[in-house]
Amino acid sequence: MRKKQQKKPWGGRFSAPTHALLESFSASVAVDRRLYRHDIRGSIAHARMLMKIGVLTEDEFNAIESGLKTIQDDIERGAFEWDDALEDVHMNIEAQLTARIGDAGKKLHTARSRNDQVATDMRLYLRDAIDQLCAALTALQRAIVQRAAAEAATIMPGFTHLQSAQPVTFGHHLLAWNEMLERDYARLRDCRVRVNVSPLGGAALAGSGLGIDREMTAAELEFAGVCRNSLDAVSDRDFAIEFAAAVALLMVHLSRVAEEIVLWCSSAFGFVDLSDAFTTGSSIMPQKKNPDVAELIRGKCARAHGNLSALLMLMKAQPLAYNRDNQEDKTPLFDSADTALACVEVFTALLPAMKLNHRRMREAAARGHATATDLADYLVSRGAPFREAHEAVGKAVGFAEAKGAQLAELKLAELQQFNAAIAADVFDALSVEGSVAARAHTGGTAPARVSEAARAALKRLSSRSA
Repeated sequence: MRKKQQKKPWGGRFSAPTHALLESFSASVAVDRRLYRHDIRGSIAHARMLMKIGVLTEDEFNAIESGLKTIQDDIERGAFEWDDALEDVHMNIEAQLTARIGDAGKKLHTARSRNDQVATDMRLYLRDAIDQLCAALTALQRAIVQRAAAEAATIMPGFTHLQSAQPVTFGHHLLAWNEMLERDYARLRDCRVRVNVSPLGGAALAGSGLGIDREMTAAELEFAGVCRNSLDAVSDRDFAIEFAAAVALLMVHLSRVAEEIVLWCSSAFGFVDLSDAFTTGSSIMPQKKNPDVAELIRGKCARAHGNLSALLMLMKAQPLAYNRDNQEDKTPLFDSADTALACVEVFTALLPAMKLNHRRMREAAARGHATATDLADYLVSRGAPFREAHEAVGKAVGFAEAKGAQLAELKLAELQQFNAAIAADVFDALSVEGSVAARAHTGGTAPARVSEAARAALKRLSSRSA
């Protein structure tokens, strides 16, 4: 990038050039130039409005529109020379436009400021980023739900405190992942509603005295409406903070999923074998096959939380209206959007690469007296108060532990010593298949319910608008 002294568009009041250190320190173009498409789109909409109110002639508008589209083409084919002496994406594009089309380019900034210009660019960018992330989330959820439907009857242990608790099905477990992501999707769509209002026309802070038509530019840019207060329009970044918060929570969910995959791939669990395409080896231990992708996703959660914290602290205690502090909003915002999208896309590719060890999962589900609650429910169905049933089953578990056996492995006579109501049909309740089948209520882990829930989830996903 060239570094040179350049006459500033705002330099009329100044008699000395900018200090070289400040020139470098204050430049943001290395970061914000990724907003070029949104900046050019906003500028064309603004110019069209200026033509409508008589500030620009039709010929001047046409020159501006053509010039900006040519600049966009140059940027996209790598032929545009960015200059950090011009500070940011806005002044780089405007200066190049003026160099190409002459005085008409100098009229483009009429009735606007970089304050409302950058706020508009960021909202346009974030709207696109949300749409892209939501589309990626939908693809991930579809992959999860389809796998859940295929594994509706695959038995695995359910855990609390990472201790074996009760049998569930793998399909049921996957649908829990989907429910978390469903809420993340809803939060992002809700965030988009507040993103999708136009600050253009707020100018520096007080609006413009030139009779601008803010509703026209909002419609041109497909915003749902305009920011109602010019001070607020140019100064707040709560829309960016809200997005970063939604991403931080999404990344918490992805990190939980990643942690489970890491555990399931371990030799202690052995539930999952990941494809070689999604694992790495050790530089010293030849036998290692590490779930690095899941670990990286788990680690990237920290970045998302750091970005949210940075944006919150950036906005804290800023007086109205715009302050240069807000130049620092783009790095954490861009990073949150990029990180979340990359993690979601990697998970979508990872999911089909998970090969399950069905035998080991079922064996693990049968350990730890996982159907003890089913025995208590069995006794309740025969008239015992739950607390008495709970105590009787607890004693039966202690007896089984002393024998080195699982509860379901005890003989009928051994079980009957703890409650005389126990009959031969108790072993249906004590089997892992019987346990999951018994939970046939809404939201339960019974295979039939899991299949039904998966079909409903796929229907919801199919009904989503782009």
